[in-house]
Amino acid sequence: MRTIDAVRRSGIGIGPERTIHAAAAVMEHSGVGSLAVIDGTQLLGIVTDRDLVRRALACGMPSDARVDGVMSSPVVTIAADADLHDAFALFRAHALRRLAVVRDGRFVGMITVDDLLVDLAADLADLAEPVRSEIISAHHDAALPVTE
Repeated sequence: MRTIDAVRRSGIGIGPERTIHAAAAVMEHSGVGSLAVIDGTQLLGIVTDRDLVRRALACGMPSDARVDGVMSSPVVTIAADADLHDAFALFRAHALRRLAVVRDGRFVGMITVDDLLVDLAADLADLAEPVRSEIISAHHDAALPVTE
């Protein structure tokens, strides 16, 4: 499976000059926990809800502080057409929860550990279904005649 096939929603970007308040509002409105920080077509970093709490609020930064002051950079990326197992390897190697997905150097989405866990849970449920069905409505073969 290609990485892009596991992306659940398109990535959302924000300009580096935008405020941390604006970033929080975009995250809330979009229902996401991270934004790509993009300048033109260049991916500069990622700002997460955790970045906003730990690097901004906990440090007393004003709400009009710039996003690029709290973003994580450099960004670990994965090609949209890369095998999904490559994403697993990057998550493991870099201890990340989010990867920016790129195509031809342009940001196209974000894949998260949460996305992969949801997919994995669905796959396991699909695999378990035949076993569950057999247990619930077990098919009993007719008894063989007893011969003495």
